[in-house]
Amino acid sequence: MARKLDIKSAGPQTLAVHGGEKPDTTTGASSPSIVMSSTFLTDGPEEFSAYGMTEDTPYLYTRWANPTVNALEAKIAAFEGAEACQCFASGMAAASAIFLSLLKAGDHVIVADVCYAAIAELSRDILPRFGIEVSYVNLSDEDAFRSALRDTTRLVFIDTPSNPIIRLTDIRAISRLAHEAGALVAVDNTFATPVGTRPLELGADLVMHSATKYLCGHGDAMGGAVAGSKKLIQILQGDAAIHYGGVMSPFNAWLIARGAATLPIRMRAHQETALAVAKFLENHPKIERVFYPGLPSHPQYELARQQMANFSAMMSFRIRGNAKDGRALAHRLAEKLDIIHYAVSLGHHRSLLCWMQTDELLASSFRVDGKAEDSYRHFAGDGIFRFSVGLEDADDLCKDLDRAL
Repeated sequence: MARKLDIKSAGPQTLAVHGGEKPDTTTGASSPSIVMSSTFLTDGPEEFSAYGMTEDTPYLYTRWANPTVNALEAKIAAFEGAEACQCFASGMAAASAIFLSLLKAGDHVIVADVCYAAIAELSRDILPRFGIEVSYVNLSDEDAFRSALRDTTRLVFIDTPSNPIIRLTDIRAISRLAHEAGALVAVDNTFATPVGTRPLELGADLVMHSATKYLCGHGDAMGGAVAGSKKLIQILQGDAAIHYGGVMSPFNAWLIARGAATLPIRMRAHQETALAVAKFLENHPKIERVFYPGLPSHPQYELARQQMANFSAMMSFRIRGNAKDGRALAHRLAEKLDIIHYAVSLGHHRSLLCWMQTDELLASSFRVDGKAEDSYRHFAGDGIFRFSVGLEDADDLCKDLDRAL
């Protein structure tokens, strides 16, 4: 019954379906089982401390390791071309694992000045409590990045395309400069997905996902993941998973793995629909500007073409008017949209849209000024609508928008 698949030589769709999975040797079940047990029988005494864990340590306790979660980890590692992966209870647990496991008092970290709001707040408000120095840099500006590097810089955290303004970072260039300075590079690949961008192949050391989003694809399970070398992932496993305890539920791992099996197919459909909707919005009289990596009008379109094999389905757009007009439209969209859901989050099979007012975000999460604020406003103006295009028919989405706008 047992068969061997050389997953490294498989195509992306085969990898998505079979990566990390194999038929159950006891029952012959084709689909993977969900192992919900919190504890496991052993043949005798085992090391009681996680510090004694090795690759040969059997399953003991689900906070240490679980077969269903391990299967998802193997699938994500295969997606990203990584040696290993560690899953967590959420994307924020994954991000926290990177910062808190790899940095110590006196270390310096450079974080993209525009990234997921909770990561921005974690780096600004919590990391300094531990004596970690943080700089916030527009990582699309290589000169600004060079100026921010220090002898104590140990980590650079990239978010590309950035949440929410869809600004890009040249992963290869930033990774080269960071490594010359002796720093590791971690990339939040949630928006792009491994179908769109492979950060490790571009020089990054770690790649992070909010698996709640595109990897799951159906908006029904929370999770996070970090992939990279075995050496780095072992550090995250020992510190963050086992000792901080933010591990993924086996049931969520099973749901996310089921969704991930269709990731390449979904991302092709997402991109096709998103490009059609982006073109529609770009030509709509009430829309001032659209930012989507697949549009030639995107200021970093050439970088997107070089770095992204799939442009994903995340975009932002500005309306003609000010913040008051944007907020009023947000209320109207929430009331009038029939197909698109006015809701936060992203990467679901359903289209999701929400308003993000610039002054509020700059005051609460990003807190940038000067050139950094100018760069943000270049994309966002007084506010933007962040739009996660789902898998509905493009014509239906365009009609829904046109009616509500």
